[in-house]
This record gives sequence, C-alpha cells and structure tokens, in this order.
Amino acid sequence: MPALTQKPNFLIILADDLGFSDIGCFGGEIPTPNLDALANEGVRLSAFHTASACSPTRSMLFSGTDNHLAGLGQMAETISRQKVFQGRPGYEGMLNQRVAALSEVMRDAGYDTFMSGKWHLGMTEDSLPHARGFDKVFSLLPGGGNHYGYEPMLEDGSPVVKILPPIYVEGGDFIDHRTIPKPFYSTTYFTERMLGYLDERDSDKPFFAYLPYTAPHWPLQAPEEVVAKYRGRYDDGPDALRERRLAGLKREGIVEENVTAHPISGDHSPWSEMSEDERKESARRMEVYAAMIEIMDAEIGRVVAWLKESGQYDNTFIFFASDNGAEGTMMEALPILGEDFQANIRKYFDNSLDNIGRANSFTSIGPAWAQAATAPNRMYKAWITEGGIRCPAIVRYPGFRNGTISHEFATVMDIMPTVLEMAQVQHPSPDFHGRKVLSMRGKSWLEYMTGSRDYVHAENAVHGWELFGQSAIRQGSWKAVWIPNENAKWSLYNLATDAGETKDLADEEPDRLVEMVRLWRDYEAETGISLTRR
Repeated sequence: MPALTQKPNFLIILADDLGFSDIGCFGGEIPTPNLDALANEGVRLSAFHTASACSPTRSMLFSGTDNHLAGLGQMAETISRQKVFQGRPGYEGMLNQRVAALSEVMRDAGYDTFMSGKWHLGMTEDSLPHARGFDKVFSLLPGGGNHYGYEPMLEDGSPVVKILPPIYVEGGDFIDHRTIPKPFYSTTYFTERMLGYLDERDSDKPFFAYLPYTAPHWPLQAPEEVVAKYRGRYDDGPDALRERRLAGLKREGIVEENVTAHPISGDHSPWSEMSEDERKESARRMEVYAAMIEIMDAEIGRVVAWLKESGQYDNTFIFFASDNGAEGTMMEALPILGEDFQANIRKYFDNSLDNIGRANSFTSIGPAWAQAATAPNRMYKAWITEGGIRCPAIVRYPGFRNGTISHEFATVMDIMPTVLEMAQVQHPSPDFHGRKVLSMRGKSWLEYMTGSRDYVHAENAVHGWELFGQSAIRQGSWKAVWIPNENAKWSLYNLATDAGETKDLADEEPDRLVEMVRLWRDYEAETGISLTRR
C-alpha cells in the first residue's frame, strides 16, 4: 500500500436491495463491466454482512456500531406503527446523538464531505445529512421513491405512495420535488450531482464522498431501450435463474463447488403452474430489475472515470456494497399497507405488461426472483437468515489484497473504523461536540487488507442481528436463528458446511445451542434490544 503521506480520499457507494449474485463478478448474467473492473483490481468480499433492511444498515455504516445503539433498533416506519418501540433509547428512528457520524468526524478532520442519494437516517432538521456532517448534499430522505419523479397526489394533497413521500433536501434545506430538473432518472441524477460536487471541490483538501443509489429498490423502473436488452432472458423462470446464478458463483470462486444451497421457498406460485400471461408479467419485472442494475453500473463507471481523469483514482479508497438482500415482498400487494394503498396503486398506476418499468408503473420482483438473486442463501431482505444479511461487496485501493476474493467474515460496522484508520483520524469517543458518544464495535480492515493479519474478526468474536422480531447470533461459523411463528424455537446451523442454512443442528448440538443462546442474551443486554418475550 502507498505510504499514507497524503490523506486518501474515500468513495462509499451503496446499492439498494441488490441481491448477492446480481452483478457479473458475483456470478450474475447482468452486464456490470465497471463493477467487474473494480473487483478485478480490488478485493471481492464473499462474507460481508449487513442488517436485514436498509436504514439499520446505514446507521451501522455511519456509526461503526450496532443499529440498536445508533437509533435504528427498528426502521422508523415500524416504530411509528408500534408503541412498544416508541420512546426507547436506540429506537429514535434516526441516526441518534449517541453516535458520532462518520461524516461529522471526517468533516472535523479537514475532509470535504459530499453526499448524493438516499439518506433514510432521519427527516428532522437535526438529523438531515447536512446536520450530520455533509458539506454538500442532494438527498432523498425516505427509504425510496419514484425513479422518474412521478408523484401523483391524492385530493387532500398527500402522496399516493405515503410510505415513500417525495421529500428531498439540498444542503440543509428542504426542496419541492417538482423543482428538480427534468428529465429526471434517480440513478443518473444522483451521479450528476456527485460529479458536480467533485468538480467544484477544493483540490487542496481530501474528500469523503457518499453515493447511495436507490436502485434497484422498488418501484421497478428503467428506460425502455435498456429493458429491451433483456427481452426473453428470464422466460424460463426464477428456479432456472437460480441454478445459473449458483453456477456463476462457483465459476467466480465466490462459493465452493459443493455449496449447500437453500431451495426457493415461501408462498408463491410455481412457474410451471402460472399462466402464460402471468409468466410474461413476472419475467418483465425481472427484465426491468436487470436494466436498473445495468444503469447503476454505467453510472458508477462515470464516477470512476472522473477519478482517473482527475488523477485521484489511486489515492481513493472505493467501497461498493448492497445494503441488504434483494427485496422479496410484493410491495404493491402488501396487506399491512392496507386496502386503500392497493386501491390507489390500481387507480394511479398502470401495471399492464407493456407499461411495467415506466414512470407510472409500480411493481417489485417478488419472492421467487429475489431468492434467485440471493442464491445460495436462505430467503431475502427483512429475513435474518443469510439471504437478508449476506451482501456483495468490493473494496479497491492500491496495496490491498487486490485481485483476490476474501472469505473472511466482515460487517458494515467495519467501514467506519477502516476509513478512520486510513485517514489517520481518532474516533472521538467518549466525548464529541459536547455530548457523550459510543465507541465503535466494528474492526478496521487495514491490517487484513495489507496482508499483515489473516483475519478481520477473531474466531470467537460474536455478532448479533435482530429486526422485525427475527433474531440471530453468530460465533465463528456457528449461527443460531430465531424466526417467530406458532411453534418458534431456536435453530442452529454450521455455515462452514451449510451456507444455505438447510440443516438444523439444534438437536444434534444441544450444548452448543445453549451457549449460543447465552451469547444472544449477552448481545441483547449490551444493545438494549426491545422485543417480545420468548
């Protein structure tokens, strides 16, 4: 690695609801030449883990600690509906003041700090990106939005899609979404704003840039000419795609040849039992999803090109990852959103076959395609199983273990300590800006990436997850999982031999399960988790 005689720049890129095998360098069929090039020059992380949903992951990235400590013990959307979480420390529904945000610390260290894209870490003035350390910001505050800026309103002036209100900020100011220049496509516009910030930067200062896209998050929308490239590609259904993805993962060396994959499961119609029209509509959704990923890759390529043209490429730490597994819920038909929501989708949007992917459509890929995208892992976003929390990730910086695949366990909480160590900046705990802040739970990757250590986290390190009532605890390759249902109990898996979490070893390893549950209780106490008794 080059001697850090000058401060490195940092570019953190997040995809939104991207599956484990969706990009080329992770075995996918979707052309992603720019991410593939970064992977070839950098390190692919096959065991990178996040939370099982977006804002908790982002809170971990910006705090270096657990989401239950950083303010997103549950998503804000869940907290607002369930009183049990309201008023509890760690459940503020925003990046709280008990943590020093990575962007705040980097700004204080003399970095220019830029953000363009999705925030999802608070919508009050004191929780906006600008208030949490970003000098220049263009941001969508909620968990997603229409990718073309098509935002129909009800008669009372409220948005039809209430769960994704069109709330944007520029700098520290809220802006009217109707004033955003047209034509607008989220992935392209977020990139253009970031490139503008980079062009205008103070060349004497290093920069910390955060580019969180909303692709391929629902609603599925992409230009027709890109979608057309995928016509017929998915006509044989999600099971066939999952088999191709597994073969690709093995070919790339991401998973072992004898990997135990979890089968596609859940409540959905088998491909063979669907009508021809149903199959066409389902395949079209996947075609649009693929197009969104191709476009995101192209836009990432524009940013990488800027780094090369400006002479900053080899002095910039580049990190790319998804924030969680692919989304498997059919959002346009989700019962919890109510009959009014579903009726309004039918009234204000056109989800006919030829219109899917356009601005006035509102669809998602559903559980079967999502499980094809998360192969070989079990389930998808919002599940505490590996399909929800094991994500594709790439790191690129000169002097790292470049050109390799790392199978070492890593977590999104490691990003902040890694960035701070590379920038030679001390974390400010316990005091920051006149308030007490927590220390980081993540570990820096620097020694591992430069070859002076063979691991990031020690074999006996403990890692916990909890969201939407599901719980998991991991030590080494052992993982205990609790999924709430009528006959719920802890299950136990050895991920070293069962990556798909297909064989419950709880009865065969009772002593180990007892120890894992004890570790869970410790984690629960350390992080202040609020959940129902069990």
